[in-house]
Amino acid sequence: MAETKNRPDARKKPAAITLTPAAEQRIADLMSKAPDDAIGVKLSTPRRGCSGLAYSVDYVSEESSFDEKIETPGGIFYVDGASVLYLIGSVMDWKEDDFAAGFVFDNPNATGSCGCGESFTV
Repeated sequence: MAETKNRPDARKKPAAITLTPAAEQRIADLMSKAPDDAIGVKLSTPRRGCSGLAYSVDYVSEESSFDEKIETPGGIFYVDGASVLYLIGSVMDWKEDDFAAGFVFDNPNATGSCGCGESFTV
């Protein structure tokens, strides 16, 4: 049997979204206090809110073959397979100030959002 080697021109597929260092650190913080069965954190875009879609970040305990898997220094980050098309090219950040804290998304696919920023349309 011949040995198979990686082709020198083989390239790693870019992730659907980019995580800032602050988002990666928040994922590490979440994973440090995650339930025992959690294998990572997952981003999805369920249908809800004024504009139709919302961002949802939750612990995940089971890997799906359709999800995109992004390895970060603090743990595995998954993007829901059904949500990837809505998120391609997005940047996910973590923002904190005196009044609020949360993940913030710069999504080039969003064509609109509700007044409170909780949901978006594509």
